[in-house]
Order: sequence, then C-alpha cells, then structure tokens
Amino acid sequence: MASKKSDGKQLAQNKKASHDYFIEDTYEAGIVLMGTEIKALRMGKANIGDAFATIRNGEIFIHNMHISPFEQGNRHNPTDPTRARKLLLHKQQIHKLLGLSKQEGYSIVPLKIYVRNGYAKLLIGLGKGKKQYDKRDTAAKRDAQRDIQRALREKQKVAR
Repeated sequence: MASKKSDGKQLAQNKKASHDYFIEDTYEAGIVLMGTEIKALRMGKANIGDAFATIRNGEIFIHNMHISPFEQGNRHNPTDPTRARKLLLHKQQIHKLLGLSKQEGYSIVPLKIYVRNGYAKLLIGLGKGKKQYDKRDTAAKRDAQRDIQRALREKQKVAR
C-alpha cells in the first residue's frame, strides 16, 4: 500500500534523494524509537541525509539516521544517535521491497520524517540510482523551468 502524502508535520527531509535517485514507489513506515527520541524528533533534531535501509531476517532497518539526544532527557542512559532503528511495515510490503531492491541499481531510500496522529513516520522510497548524465539533465530541466517561471512573472509585472 503506497502512500504519497504526509498529512502531519514534516520534521526532516532528504533533499539529496531526488538528486541521486529516480523514486519509483513510496511507502509509509513507522519507526521504533527509544526513550526521548520522539521529543528530539519533534524539536527537529534529525538528519536523514546519509541514511539508508536494509532488510535482514524479514525485518527492515534504517541505518545512519541521526537523531540528536534530547537535552532535558535521560542523561544517565543516552542512546546512540546513529543506531539502527527498526521500521514497521506489513510483511507483504517488506517482501515486495526485498524483491525489488535485489535488482541491479535499486535501493531503499528514506525521503522524509513526519508526525502523523502522534506517531513518527518515515516515508521511504524505492529508488533507482541516477547516472551522472541523468543528474545533469535533471538540473538543466529544473533551470529551464525556473527561467520560464521568471519570464512569466516579469511579463505579468509589465502587464500591470
């Protein structure tokens, strides 16, 4: 069951993902958090720029997702900020992701973290890696679109 929307408050976003990958499918996963990590997340102290997901023993884990420790939290028993965190998905979704990610050039990429109905959610995408020429082509299209929008705005200013 793929989800393309995030109704809740966005806490962190992986802007490099759309630059480095063609995102073909997205899934909403819950995150297993410990202690005061949810409070740190709500304060926006998360980074998923270098994060990636792996599937082991029928479970999916996110690695290198950095959640800074909560300052007012439990100082005697802090958790590792970059520890592997388990993601909560249906078994069919995990099996589908496992099969698709085994193909050449595909990866499971975290896209954004947000809170929905009080629970932290992670939007993950199945991405196919871009080649260097694909990245240049994407940048050229984005620049052309920006120039078109700029010209339209200037034309509307002159018309007024």
